[in-house]
Amino acid sequence: MTALSSLEAARELLAEFPVVDGHNDLPWALREQVRYDLDARDLATSQAGHLHTDLPRLRAGGVGAQFWSVYVRADLPDPVTATLEQIDCVRQIVDRHPADLRTALTAADMEAARSQGRIASLMGAEGGHSIANSLGTLRGLYALGVRYLTLTHNDNVDWADSATDEPAAGGLTAFGREVVREMNRIGMLVDLSHVAATTMRDALDASSAPVIFSHSSARAVCDHPRNIPDDVLERLPANGGVAMVTFVPKFVLQAAVEWTAAASANLRAHGFFDLDTTPEAMKVHRAFEQAHPRPVPTAATVADHLDHMRAVAGIDHLGIGGDYDGTAFTPDGLNDVSGYPNLIAELLDRGWSRADIAKLTWQNAVRVLGAAEDVSRELRTTRGPSNATIESLDG
Repeated sequence: MTALSSLEAARELLAEFPVVDGHNDLPWALREQVRYDLDARDLATSQAGHLHTDLPRLRAGGVGAQFWSVYVRADLPDPVTATLEQIDCVRQIVDRHPADLRTALTAADMEAARSQGRIASLMGAEGGHSIANSLGTLRGLYALGVRYLTLTHNDNVDWADSATDEPAAGGLTAFGREVVREMNRIGMLVDLSHVAATTMRDALDASSAPVIFSHSSARAVCDHPRNIPDDVLERLPANGGVAMVTFVPKFVLQAAVEWTAAASANLRAHGFFDLDTTPEAMKVHRAFEQAHPRPVPTAATVADHLDHMRAVAGIDHLGIGGDYDGTAFTPDGLNDVSGYPNLIAELLDRGWSRADIAKLTWQNAVRVLGAAEDVSRELRTTRGPSNATIESLDG
């Protein structure tokens, strides 16, 4: 295939089997940039220059379902309230654009949205700090539509170790395992992006439902603690879970790991948070980049991860989670949410079949949510809500 014909084939394929993207931080970007003023960032029109995401580019990218991250920083004084504000933001976005977006709570809702030509809008909470050590709060988030919880963000929580913090729990504590069991019971997906490898393994031991990695790549290809080790990838077939490859340069390109560490140190030296993408912080970033050219991955770099992950975990256990609007930089060709066809074209050129790509983009993610629903229906017949506390289980 020529590059042009591959791109045309990719777009044709995405029209039938659109992308389910596991993680997009648009709600946090809207909070940071305009304090949720959706008139100031009208997603019906191009927001290039401000955001990676808007409706025209989602359509151009062949996106059929999006897990919107309702992430909040772990150091906020009231993360639960902030998470509720993020959920409200997603609801406002969907309400403003009913012709393009449809709230989805189930796998059947995702399929219904696809049949209507609308983008299924789901939510995932990024970090166990959003439940404040409360199983009742966990159930409350589920009732509001949150369909996955990432067990940690960049910092440990009291019951689980993060990939990017110093080990404390050694994986999951007894309460952490109870969190996983309660997520299984209510039908909330256990998301293992951001967690330490010890936490990944403990969660796989504890979970009776398929897990996901909403935005993680392969550690064997790029040695970063945010990525998934091969021994964990090897366990996904038995679990039924899905690893959703991410595009963040420092997670996919080894040269970008060292560059990002230096750029983050420069941000902190100027008084900014590591993950700050406000215009002021980005000016500091761009100045650093001008003095120290940034290693830039491409769609082929991401495809290298997918090739490896398919070899280890199998085609039935792969997905996509770009992390748009949650990263300062993106790969060439995957600059924003319109870029997915470039990745699919690269995979077609590598010999991936239409059936392979349909699983990657749509079918695997829909299946895993449906499987979590099936497990929940069974568990709810044998077990009621857990009212355990962290004090009662962890002392």
